[in-house]
Amino acid sequence: MTTPPAPAAPLLSAHRLAFSRNDEPVFGPLDFSLGSGETVLVEGDNGSGKTTLLRVLAGMLPPGTGEIHFHGEPASRDSRNGRVLWLGHRAGMNEALSARENLGFLAGLYGARGGMTAATAMERVGIAAWIDEPVRTLSAGQKKRAGLARLLLLQGDIWLLDEPYANLDRRGIGLVNALIAEHCASGGGALVTSHGAVRFADPRARHIRLDA
Repeated sequence: MTTPPAPAAPLLSAHRLAFSRNDEPVFGPLDFSLGSGETVLVEGDNGSGKTTLLRVLAGMLPPGTGEIHFHGEPASRDSRNGRVLWLGHRAGMNEALSARENLGFLAGLYGARGGMTAATAMERVGIAAWIDEPVRTLSAGQKKRAGLARLLLLQGDIWLLDEPYANLDRRGIGLVNALIAEHCASGGGALVTSHGAVRFADPRARHIRLDA
């Protein structure tokens, strides 16, 4: 009798994860996971800790208590580098440089997805004409699209998206939903915060509710 293979570890998992600031609880303790092909929507009012949670998962803040695992291994800088991609209110680029320069540097550091270049990523998000303009000259919506191009270019399979719909019009909101769907269809996963949950299109997504 053949032994069935063990189930794959989730892309990301957290156990009893909590964070406090000045001895005041911000969120937690939380238990959740993000599997391959899955999207999890983090909901909550202002001050409930949505952004802080994503910052902890991205390694930008240390957890107060609890455990974080990526692909079944304890979280570390090496386990995050190039595998866990963050998109917050900023594009995550040097604004004195062009998008082409920024994306080229990041691709050299972390590696690019097969068949993807800075130019094709910028074209996919609809701002290829601005690829050689300094990022500081782009509008808020264009900067957000440049940040989306960074997600497309790099090989990370875990996307941590903090308010990805901010500064985008209806077409941009549809673009974000399409990119998340494509990423998950290729085996990635996304953890998303949004005040406007109605903008989030996938009815299959699981929800985490944080209370202020």
